[in-house]
Amino acid sequence: MNRALVIAEHSLGKLNASTAKCVSCVQGIGEVEIDIAVLAADAGALAAEAAALGGVRRVLTLERPENVEALAAVWAPQLAALAGGYTHLFGPSTTFGKDLMPRIAALLGVGQISDVMAVDSAYRFRRPVYASNAIITVEAPAGSIVVATVRTASFQPAAGGGQAPIEALAVTATLPTHTRFVSRSAANADRPDLQTAARVVSGGRALASAENFKLLYQLADALGAAVGASRAAVDAGYAANELQVGQTGKIIAPQLYMALGISGAIQHLTGIKDARTIVAVNKDSEAPIFEVADIGLVGDLFTIVPELERLIRARQ
Repeated sequence: MNRALVIAEHSLGKLNASTAKCVSCVQGIGEVEIDIAVLAADAGALAAEAAALGGVRRVLTLERPENVEALAAVWAPQLAALAGGYTHLFGPSTTFGKDLMPRIAALLGVGQISDVMAVDSAYRFRRPVYASNAIITVEAPAGSIVVATVRTASFQPAAGGGQAPIEALAVTATLPTHTRFVSRSAANADRPDLQTAARVVSGGRALASAENFKLLYQLADALGAAVGASRAAVDAGYAANELQVGQTGKIIAPQLYMALGISGAIQHLTGIKDARTIVAVNKDSEAPIFEVADIGLVGDLFTIVPELERLIRARQ
């Protein structure tokens, strides 16, 4: 029997949706017992959320003051110590997971499999390469533990309704003293998180200024959506780095993705290929974005976006 440990991602006292998607990925292994590890200073509410996920055998909590912030250098030694007896360790391919999971793999002396998008068997996985233009199959040695990150855009969250028991554990691990939490700077917390939002409104270089990006924020607020940006808009200084969507930004899979003034470079399309519905607005009828859009509108976004916002608010 395979035994898998999923590392819970959380922030501001809530479990990130990426955790449920990791559970869904692991379920593809077949015969597998799934545990979730929750590291925090106070894991009570988080553990209860994790225990409600379907298919989870148990939730393990590691509570200590040092775990109040998700510092990879602090968490990795504890998780490496907890890994004994498991055949698989999975974390999300988010900023959190990309920081944490390679450290765990290094401590365990194994290679990491990145961006798992499909599970063929317990040791065979598929992942994208070449900006998602090709898919390769990777096979891990059956005799060693598998450490992997999950491309969360490729999986739906695991169902709820679970009632897994919660167990408090303590592990012996030497924590580093060279890493410490200094401060946190985050975008508007009133707006949905870009990586997990069901609706995303993104803008490109055509917006021409950071001031004009306010149009997107107003439309996003009307839709209850997160805000994203193309790399060109970020490089031009119109939007913050954490809003970048694409191969070198965030890979997302919202129910609705609105691309406003975005031409559709391959780097950007890589980040939205799993979106359910793509709506594009661009004055260039030959823009590549229209090749992937489900709904396309050729026109001036400075005229169209305010009108869209007005119509949406009129129906609320």
